[in-house]
Amino acid sequence: MGALYSEYLNSSKVKEHYNYTKETLDMQETPSRQVASAFIIILCCAIVVENLLVLVAVGRNSKFHSAMYLFLGNLAASDLLAGMAFIANTLLSGSVTLGLTPVQWFAREGSAFITLSASVFSLLAIAIERHVAIAKVKLYGSDKSCRMLLLIGASWVISLVLGGLPILGWNCLGRLDACSTVLPLYAKQYVLCVVTIFSVILLAIVALYIRIYCVVRSSHADLAGPQTLALLKTVTIVLGVFIVCWLPAFSILLLDYACPVRSCPVLYKAHYFFAFATLNSLLNPVIYTWRSRDLRREVLRPLQCWRRAAGGPGRRDRTPGHRLLPLRNSSSLERGTNMPTTPTFLEGNTVV
Repeated sequence: MGALYSEYLNSSKVKEHYNYTKETLDMQETPSRQVASAFIIILCCAIVVENLLVLVAVGRNSKFHSAMYLFLGNLAASDLLAGMAFIANTLLSGSVTLGLTPVQWFAREGSAFITLSASVFSLLAIAIERHVAIAKVKLYGSDKSCRMLLLIGASWVISLVLGGLPILGWNCLGRLDACSTVLPLYAKQYVLCVVTIFSVILLAIVALYIRIYCVVRSSHADLAGPQTLALLKTVTIVLGVFIVCWLPAFSILLLDYACPVRSCPVLYKAHYFFAFATLNSLLNPVIYTWRSRDLRREVLRPLQCWRRAAGGPGRRDRTPGHRLLPLRNSSSLERGTNMPTTPTFLEGNTVV
């Protein structure tokens, strides 16, 4: 074991593993590759900004401090960190990869696995919360905040352990024949284990939502009001988008386990599948704000403040003579409609 850890700082190990699993070590920065890297970095910056706005909105408004929104905030945090991890991964890819030590390589790839694990466990926590809300199970008592925080904390601890297993020793250093083609320092058994765990959790989430819909459609459907049903629809969309975005990447990792080294050329294009998977972290905030009028208003507030500040002190938000009349508050996420029956504010005769 000591000999294994002594190789973690050996700068020639990464090149040795890539030379064994890859058809070529040509990693020159061609113009097309530079354009692709720049596009991915811009995409990831958008991911970070979007999810940061969602986190700020959830944190600053007490209306969003319910269990549902806290779990969505946790998912936004994992997506934000995923965007940062993908930026680091892109900057440390290409010709830079062969100059990394194994410990640096494990940190680069492990950060992505940790954020992916956190996203999966966040989806599981959301599914459990929705089941609790529909079935009216008294899971959260007076100490519900403590229990939610424990659940969120446990999901991150498990994610850290799962993503850190390779650097703790579950890798293929010294065993080239056991190495993954897509991730040349990871053992194929580890990749299969992680994908299997994620797939089982996702299947369990799907089964849980099927059960929830069965409860809703049963004779006890009156237990679920329009607010609960709208929230259920939102998180179902989030789950569906996650599966669509990550299914190709999971499939390529399963193929990686089944294929002998250098026998499946499609594995050398795996970066396209993972680039497609990053769209999930970009789309999640769009889904939240599209489905929730109140959350959309809160998320866009910093941008509106910046626009007003850029317009100068003499600029007004609206034409003179118009005024904002506060009415009862509502949430389109809870109603599942783009135009709530009672808008938050009216300006003259126009809904804003």
